[in-house]
Amino acid sequence: MATKRLTDYERKRLENIKRNEELLASLNIKSKLSDLSASSKRHRVEAKAYKISPEKKLKSETPIVIRRSLRSQGKAPDSPGLQDDFKDNPKISKTLISKIIPNKSPRELVPITMSDASTCSVSNESLVYKILSVCKRSQVEEDDGGDCVKKSRVRASIDLDSMELAEENIARVVPNRILSVKFFPSEDMRMVVVGNKYGDLGFWNVDSDNEDGDGIYMYHPHSAPVSSIVIHPFSLNKIITSCYDGQVRSLDIEKETFGLPYTTENAIFSMSQRFDDVNSLYLGEGQGVVRIWDERSGKLSFSRDLHELRINTIDFNSNNLNMMVTSSSDQTACIWDLRKLFKSKFEPVKVITRNRAVHSAYFSPSGSLIATTSIDDKIGVLSGANYEDEFMVNHNNQTGRWLSSFKGVWGWDDSYIFVGNMKRGVDVISTEKKIIVTTLESPNMSAIPCRFDAHPLKPGVLAGATSGGQVYVWSS
Repeated sequence: MATKRLTDYERKRLENIKRNEELLASLNIKSKLSDLSASSKRHRVEAKAYKISPEKKLKSETPIVIRRSLRSQGKAPDSPGLQDDFKDNPKISKTLISKIIPNKSPRELVPITMSDASTCSVSNESLVYKILSVCKRSQVEEDDGGDCVKKSRVRASIDLDSMELAEENIARVVPNRILSVKFFPSEDMRMVVVGNKYGDLGFWNVDSDNEDGDGIYMYHPHSAPVSSIVIHPFSLNKIITSCYDGQVRSLDIEKETFGLPYTTENAIFSMSQRFDDVNSLYLGEGQGVVRIWDERSGKLSFSRDLHELRINTIDFNSNNLNMMVTSSSDQTACIWDLRKLFKSKFEPVKVITRNRAVHSAYFSPSGSLIATTSIDDKIGVLSGANYEDEFMVNHNNQTGRWLSSFKGVWGWDDSYIFVGNMKRGVDVISTEKKIIVTTLESPNMSAIPCRFDAHPLKPGVLAGATSGGQVYVWSS
C-alpha cells in the first residue's frame, strides 16, 4: 500500500505539536500538573467521605449562644445613660438634642399659637379683627337685652326657587375631604369653618372684600380627621373642634391660640353643646360612650355607655333642652332625657331602629320633628308628642369610601331637609308632602356636596362641602 502523502497544512501542524511538547518538557509542567491533580483528587475523596457519613461527625463542644438584651433578661442597664441636666451642657449640640428628645407628645395639654398652626401665607390679622369685631357687637346687643332665641336660630320659611349658587360663592378652602362644616353664628357676616380628613381647619369669609387670600385662612391644629366644629352663640370668640386623634381643641381668638382642654386615648366621633350651657361639651367617644366635659372644673362630669358602636351625632331639642338624640353605627338612634341619665338605672325614651348604620339624627328647629339619615338608603322623619309617628323617604345614601357620608340637615323651619345627591346636587325633602320636592342644581357645581350647614341667622344661606375641599354657598 502506498504511503499517504502529507499536505503542507498537516506537516505544519505536526511540527507545532512537536515544538510545544519540547517546550513543556523543558519547563517540567506535566509533572507539576500531575501533582496538582493528585492533590485535588485527595481533597475530593475526603470531602465526599465526610458527607456520606454525617452521623459520625463529632458534635461541637462549643455551645451556641443566642444574644439577648439586658432588658429582655430583666437586668438593669450597664450604663447610667445621659445625665438629667444634659440639656444645659454647652458641649452637646442642638442637633444632637433634637435627635435625643422627640417632639412633645400630642397628648400633652400644650396650646398651639395660630401663627405656628397656620399653613398659608396669609396673616391672621384680618381674620382675628373680623371675628373680634363681631364678638364686640354681639356683646353690646346682649347687654342691651337682645333676643336670645334669635341668636340661636332664625325660624323662617324660604322660597326654594330663589336659592342660587353664584360663581363667587365657590371656593376650595382646604385640601382633601371635608368631614365637618359650620357657619359662624352671626348675622353680620357669612363665614364658613370647615375641618378635613388631615386635621386642617379652614376659615372662609364669603363676603371678604380685597382680603389677602380671598378671605381664606387655613390651620393645622389636629393630626387626624376633624369630626365636629362647635361655635356657641354666646361665646363667639371660641371655636371648638374635636378629632379622631382623641383631642378637643379650643381656638381662643383673643389669645390667638389653639388650647387643648381635653384629650383621651379614644377617638372622638361627635361633639355638641346645649344652647343654655356654654361650659359643657358632650362628646361621642370610642365605641358608644357619651362623656360630658366641664370646662370650668377641667373634669368629666358624666360618662356612660349609650350605644354599642360609635356615636355619629349628638343633638338637643331647642324647645326642651333636657331632650338629647344620638345616632350610632349600631343601627339605632336614641332619644334621651338628660334628667334621668345620672340615675343608676336609665333607659332611652325611644329607640329608633334601622337596617344599617345611622349617620345622623337631628331635631328640627322647633324640636317637634327628628330627621335620621342611615346607610340603608332611607331618610326617616319622626313626629308626634312622643315621636311615635314616622314616615320614610327613599334616598341613595351609598357614598362609598371616597366620599363623606350623607347627613340630612334641617333648614330654617320644620318644612325642609337638605341632603346630598350623588348627581352633584342637593335634594330637598318636604316634611309636608313627604317626598323629595326639588333638587338644587347648578352648572357651577363640579363635585358632590356631602356635608351641609344652614346659616342659623340668614334664611336661605346654605353651605355644602365636598370631598375635594370645596365649599358651595347657596343663597336666596
